[in-house]
Amino acid sequence: MWAGDVLTAISIDHVSRSFGTVRAVDDVSLEVEDGEFFTLLGPSGCGKTTLLRAIAGFADLDSGQIRFGNRRIDTLPPHRRSTGMVFQNYAIFPNLTVGGNVAYGLKARGVVAAEIKRRVARALKLAQLDGLGERWPHQLSGGQLQRVAIARCLVIEPEVLLLDEPLSNLDAKLRVEMRAEIRQLQQELRITAVYVTHDQEEALAISDRIAVMRAGRLEQVAKPQQIYRAPETPFVAEFMGTTNLLTGTVAGCEGEMLRVRVGPQEFRAAGDRREDASVCFSLRPEAIRLLGIGEAPPPGWSTFEAELGEIEFLGAMTRVALKINNGAVVRVASLDLLPDELNARGRVTAAYDPRRITVFPG
Repeated sequence: MWAGDVLTAISIDHVSRSFGTVRAVDDVSLEVEDGEFFTLLGPSGCGKTTLLRAIAGFADLDSGQIRFGNRRIDTLPPHRRSTGMVFQNYAIFPNLTVGGNVAYGLKARGVVAAEIKRRVARALKLAQLDGLGERWPHQLSGGQLQRVAIARCLVIEPEVLLLDEPLSNLDAKLRVEMRAEIRQLQQELRITAVYVTHDQEEALAISDRIAVMRAGRLEQVAKPQQIYRAPETPFVAEFMGTTNLLTGTVAGCEGEMLRVRVGPQEFRAAGDRREDASVCFSLRPEAIRLLGIGEAPPPGWSTFEAELGEIEFLGAMTRVALKINNGAVVRVASLDLLPDELNARGRVTAAYDPRRITVFPG
């Protein structure tokens, strides 16, 4: 029976881990649901890999507990935790064939030969490596090596699949293909997976939920759309792609709309902050539309005028820098916009939906 058929929730309760004076993981608590594809996302040194290794048993805890379902596992050695881990560098044995690499964990566990043969065949099929069992690692492409690493994890039929930046050594096109394969395989097996990456696009594309980490702590845990559209902190807003992060003063309220003054320019945002409070707010470049001469904004949208700055033509997308009166720059990303349509205009009118602005305390 495939162990992944028994869904496993992960409970991380006030976990901390230090290296000398560095607090790599600082009092982290979170719940990973049964069968969920959960991603730990953040910059280098934020603690995401240390937390993953703590789940696997390769990093001891200073404090806290980790449970799979009702079973506490942080006191168990790695081989008794029922986890399979895919490492960043694959960790493939060069002196073993593909089949030998996949069978290694089963042989170490004393599984009988007939069962090893059956499970290796199934793992190779799941990882799309049919017919490659007799090949040597040096005969494989980067994507195939990655599949071997995944098959070697799956063959032991773990309850939890752990992946530490598994695509970082692949080229851009192959990364996109492999991330889709990993996600499809996880959904097919219904196995709980914890995935570590620093790539925001990768996390958004494949995750059920994302935990954004910073300096050993959790900044936000939410579904991908919420992480991007409703960041809870300025750090999350800036880390999750490009944004305009501006600082201003609340000038007043109009119903459910807040008026925020940035220099002489006012922006409208959904919110209920008190007057005269200092705030900063995030407005994504793709949420701003440049209006043609005489063009009216969509209903409910607000506008501002600005001086044209740098224009970057990137094919399908054009990036435009707008200079507002106080010297701040607002960046716009527009699809199917030709620079020649803008170059003749010194100033432009830009429109935005106030509901797309996220306001943070100043």
